[in-house]
Amino acid sequence: MDDLLDEIGATFAYGAVGIALMAIGYLVVEVTTPGRLGKQIWTDGNRGAALLLSAKLLGIGAIVTTAIVTSDNDLGDGIVDTAVFGGIGVVLMVVAFFLLDVMTPGKLGATLVDTGGGTAIHPAGWVVAAADLGVAAIVAGAVS
Repeated sequence: MDDLLDEIGATFAYGAVGIALMAIGYLVVEVTTPGRLGKQIWTDGNRGAALLLSAKLLGIGAIVTTAIVTSDNDLGDGIVDTAVFGGIGVVLMVVAFFLLDVMTPGKLGATLVDTGGGTAIHPAGWVVAAADLGVAAIVAGAVS
């Protein structure tokens, strides 16, 4: 019974760290794109904004999962590793975004959420999503 309680506690602890990192990922997308992200996705149905947020959250989730799976049986060390590598992943995703912004015409954040009056996703959205997932894979590989 003690093992079950320990595992439940560990699940809540890892879950809290993972949710906090995903909240930071949400804020990163909020800051790097114009307008209110929640309104763009849930009210306006902006598919480009949804793609950006989805890729970032999936990437962070993959990093957190890898950190959990590869952590030793020490919960404290595992939580620290998860938070550190998750934070590194978020930082590297931001760096990749700003590098793409510098290398492409216009303001990338504005381009990504501009629907042009329709619902299509700008092709650059797929590039940024791939960059986020690629960075996540690199960080997840570094964790293991």
